Amino acid sequence: MNQKPKVLAPAGYFDSLQAAIDAKADSIYFGVGSLNMRKSSSSFEITDLFKIAQICQENGVETNLTLNSVIYDEEIKIMKEVIDMAKDAKITAIIAHDMATIQYAREKGIKIHISTQANVSNTDAVRYYSQFSDLVVLARELSLEQVSNIVKNIEKDNIRGPSNNLVTIETFIHGALCSAISGKCYMSLDHYNKSANRGECSQSCRRKYKVIEEETNKELLLDNKYIMSLKDLCTIGQIDKLVSAGIKVFKIEGRARSPEYVYAVTKAYKEAIDAVYENTYTKEKIDAWIEELSNVYNRGFWHGGYYMGNQTDIWSGAHGSIAKEKKTYIGKATNFFSKLNVAEFLLHSHKVKIGDKILVIGPTTGVIKTKVTSLYTDKKVTQAIKGEKVAIAIEKKVRRNDKLYLIEKNDR
Repeated sequence: MNQKPKVLAPAGYFDSLQAAIDAKADSIYFGVGSLNMRKSSSSFEITDLFKIAQICQENGVETNLTLNSVIYDEEIKIMKEVIDMAKDAKITAIIAHDMATIQYAREKGIKIHISTQANVSNTDAVRYYSQFSDLVVLARELSLEQVSNIVKNIEKDNIRGPSNNLVTIETFIHGALCSAISGKCYMSLDHYNKSANRGECSQSCRRKYKVIEEETNKELLLDNKYIMSLKDLCTIGQIDKLVSAGIKVFKIEGRARSPEYVYAVTKAYKEAIDAVYENTYTKEKIDAWIEELSNVYNRGFWHGGYYMGNQTDIWSGAHGSIAKEKKTYIGKATNFFSKLNVAEFLLHSHKVKIGDKILVIGPTTGVIKTKVTSLYTDKKVTQAIKGEKVAIAIEKKVRRNDKLYLIEKNDR
């Protein structure tokens, strides 16, 4: 079987970055400042580039900086400054589709990955971009057959990038989908003067709408008023087919999503890929992975999505997440006793008791998900309440000011 595909995980801040590393992501992608498609949700600043690069280099993880928004003349200077700094920080590659960004990155000798915003949908488009890039992220709307044909044509036609290696194909495998072609949507710009192509999407498609007949002004009754809100793509049950198609990089959507989402999704897909190569990829495992994925942010799953030619059951029918679990903030870490593997927390709200599921999240810690097996205040107790300091046994190191969350069933 061919070489294992890499899993490319999203990171919106340092806690998500660490979560991706802990889940064994091969590479991460992230944005800084204003020139990326998730600038409203990105907490990274340009000055964080060196720290991000250092953390990833120490963990053997590749770094992909997204500079994939439309660039205007007045932004050329800042775009060049970001690329210069990325070069100095030894960032692995720039994700871009604006030719100004591509050309300058090329001049600076930094690798370029062609963004899905370029809407590459055929072999000739791959051939064109091969003069700039060794990797192309295909348009999201292609079927698996179309993707497979492009991969075969790259090999047949010997289409090579600047490194003289065959062009690598990357596709999205999980996460939110835009109702417009490869994200080229203008609803947000029209409604709120916030361009989705500039990283400012207000997610107009995720809202409820009425359908009214013009002549009579009568409203058409709908069983789902979220008429443009797509479910999330989920391909955990088709990983064997995606591997066979020759896709080399599996990309997870979600730079705006939580660290526990990044950890759970990355971990599930890494395990699924390993299972394919170990011949242990079974329905029982797939069902278990889907259960884990359903516990973190999702709008419902469109299994297989465009890849499998599915045209039904694609609308979410709900506002926001329908995850089976929800988290509630209850306190902060005040100390960690490494010899005992015990963390001390000050509870700011709610109570915590034996048997509860908890999350600990921090920029260096990443994500720790565990069950409470013991509790101590000034003595051994079965529960602790708001205002108390409580010690909880936790295997992984916790840092001061890490946030503590209670995980509960989501009854929505």
